[in-house]
Amino acid sequence: MAPCAPTAGSGRLSLGLLVLWALTGAGLCLADTDAEGFAPDTRMCLPVVTFNKTDQNIEEMYLSITQSCWERFVYVMMNVTESELCEWEVISRPYSMLQCCLEESAEELEYWYPNALAEQVIFQSHHRYFHNCTVEQQVLFDPPEDVLLAMIIAPICLIPFLVTLVIWRSKDGKAQP
Repeated sequence: MAPCAPTAGSGRLSLGLLVLWALTGAGLCLADTDAEGFAPDTRMCLPVVTFNKTDQNIEEMYLSITQSCWERFVYVMMNVTESELCEWEVISRPYSMLQCCLEESAEELEYWYPNALAEQVIFQSHHRYFHNCTVEQQVLFDPPEDVLLAMIIAPICLIPFLVTLVIWRSKDGKAQP
């Protein structure tokens, strides 16, 4: 194999990559190295760019993301007819997409979830789309006391009668085939 000859501009490329690497936060730092002509406490560090996340800044970003999640949800729900609003098979996908959007964006911003903003969007969706959905199942109640008492006492009284019947039939003395 022939040795690679240096090409024109290759020094600029590697210097550019080194600067890019430093600016993206890799943090090249030569600390505590004894270099010729430098004092031992001198540090040669390339600057590292960091993004200062404040709680207010994150909350503002999350608010704008929740707005886009809500707008996407409203756009998808435009295709759902009013008679289908209470059918879980129809609304489960858009509803899950809304919840997933809120949850994943909070996770990306390292913002706690569930939070007040996400809760407000979920409540807004229920108020706007699902407020007329009711449970159609009949609510079950306890039976009246006299029926309940009869249902409890009947088996209790039947047990001694059945025990007496079994004992009386077994005293017959004949072998059972």
